[in-house]
Amino acid sequence: MVEGFKHTDIGLIPDDWDVKRFQDVTKVITCGLAATPKYVDASIGKPFLSAQNVQNGKVVYDKFRHVPKSLFDLITKHNPPRKGDLLYTRVGAGIGEAGVIEEEFEFAIYVSLTLIKVDETIIHNYYLLHLLNSPKYKFLAKNGQFAGAGVQNLNVNVVREFPIPLPPTKDEQTAIATALNDADTLIQKLEQLIAKKRNIKTGAMQELLKPKVGWEEKTLGEIADVVGGGTPSTFNASYWNGNINWFTPTEIGDKKYSFESIRKITHEGLMSSSAKLLPVGTILLTSRASIGDASILKVESCTNQGFQSLIVKEDNSNEFLYYLILTLKQIMLQNASGSTFLEISPSKLKSIEISIPNPTEQTRIAQILSDMDNEIQELEKQLEKNKMMKQGMMQSLLTGKIRLI
Repeated sequence: MVEGFKHTDIGLIPDDWDVKRFQDVTKVITCGLAATPKYVDASIGKPFLSAQNVQNGKVVYDKFRHVPKSLFDLITKHNPPRKGDLLYTRVGAGIGEAGVIEEEFEFAIYVSLTLIKVDETIIHNYYLLHLLNSPKYKFLAKNGQFAGAGVQNLNVNVVREFPIPLPPTKDEQTAIATALNDADTLIQKLEQLIAKKRNIKTGAMQELLKPKVGWEEKTLGEIADVVGGGTPSTFNASYWNGNINWFTPTEIGDKKYSFESIRKITHEGLMSSSAKLLPVGTILLTSRASIGDASILKVESCTNQGFQSLIVKEDNSNEFLYYLILTLKQIMLQNASGSTFLEISPSKLKSIEISIPNPTEQTRIAQILSDMDNEIQELEKQLEKNKMMKQGMMQSLLTGKIRLI
């Protein structure tokens, strides 16, 4: 036994903390309309929110349908959602996400949401919010008792019985909620800054890569060699688990550089297939399924046949071509064909016309965009660090391991 702590059904908590059930600390726990309503135009209807309106601990109002006023009045007659109440998702993949209603906004809710009205004399609504969004309660929600065929549906009666570790005073709850709210605010500001920087970069790409006087008209085939990929036989174990990187399209698209593939092949596997060993600096370019995703190789590698990769010829910048390729996705899709799945052929890819500046200008443009990417990447690292710190705070504050009062 840890001194100053006691064992409970939800683990160790401080001796002066209590364990309550949800129904002990709330006034109302109920779900929304169970029947699918007839939706109407916004001009004659009232807002109707569902599980998609609770995201990342927030209630969002950017997308919703409308129901007739008569039905709205019927749904909200007894328990209308109000500012300060919680909405809790109870259906489908996003089950167990909570958000506090932070605006005076009149709406009704669908059955995919549970409405929770706290007893303010007992519990702080944001303390309860962070508790519900903590890993332990996410697990409880996803592994509770479900109703319905095929779709997870968290029973409201199960939520009513959820255990709550309760600090002895509202002041301590408020201190915990404030600390976690501050962490959320910092995360939100970083997310907004990253989104702003990405928009700035998108605008910069459009301006910097727009053809200008003095730029040359070329085809992709004139400035880069186009190389396809291949797959060794999966029935021959000697072809696999070697030390040669072998990329698939699912590994490309979210990062500028590629360092290591998920699967690897042997030299024997490389020789037995149409895969080619690509040099460092090659632009991996997906040519089927998700056409037009790109990444720059940082280590010798090969790919499967879902690529038509570009080995940039001398006197041209692979970094510049990488950014230019990102603007050509729609053109590639227009040149793709296929009955089972769309694919752009090597000949079609080679014939795509582009406009490029001299090598010095290519390098200058690529450097500007690379600097922007690096800034965004550093902000993303900072964001992940802050998210991890918040997870640690939740683990410590919501269990009483660290006391703020």
